Amino acid sequence: MAKPLVKFLTDFGPLLIFFTVYFNNDQDLKIAIPPFVLATIIALLIVYVLEKKIPMMPLTSGIIITLFGGLTLYFDNKIFFYMKPTVVNLIFAGVLFFGKFFTKKTLIKVLFKNTLNLEDQGWKKLNDRWILFFIFVAILNEMVWRTQSEAFWVNFKVWGLLPISFLFILSQIPLI
Repeated sequence: MAKPLVKFLTDFGPLLIFFTVYFNNDQDLKIAIPPFVLATIIALLIVYVLEKKIPMMPLTSGIIITLFGGLTLYFDNKIFFYMKPTVVNLIFAGVLFFGKFFTKKTLIKVLFKNTLNLEDQGWKKLNDRWILFFIFVAILNEMVWRTQSEAFWVNFKVWGLLPISFLFILSQIPLI
C-alpha cells in the first residue's frame, strides 16, 4: 500500500467505521463507540509500526477518543462523547497558546518545520490562526450537540467538521 493511502486510512478509517456502524445500527452510540475506539487504537498501532513513532495530534486524539468513549459507555451518558471534539480542540488551542506565551516557541513550527518553509512572522500568524480555528470548532461543536438531534450531530461531526477543517487549511495557502 502506498504511504498516502495508509495515512488516509489511519486518519479517516476509524471515523468511517464509527459513522457506518452508527447509521447501520439504529443510530446507537453504545454500539458505534467500541468499534470506533478499537479502530482508533489499531490505526495508531499501524502508524507506530510503519513510522516507529506516533505524531502528537493523532496520539492525543486517540487517547481522548478512548477515554471519552469509555466514560460514555461506563456512565451510560452520551454527553461525554458529544464533548470529545470540544475537549480535543480546546487542548490543541491551549497547547499552541501555551507555546506562544510561555515557551516563546511557535509550536506549529515545531510540528510542521519539515513540510513548510515560513519566516518567523508567518509561523506566528499561522499559529494564531490555528488557535482561533480550534476555539471556533470547539464552540461550534458545543452549539450543535446542545441544539440539534444526535443524528444531526453525528452527521455534522463527519460531514461538517471535516469540510470546515479542509476549507480552513485551504484558506491558509496564501500565507504558506
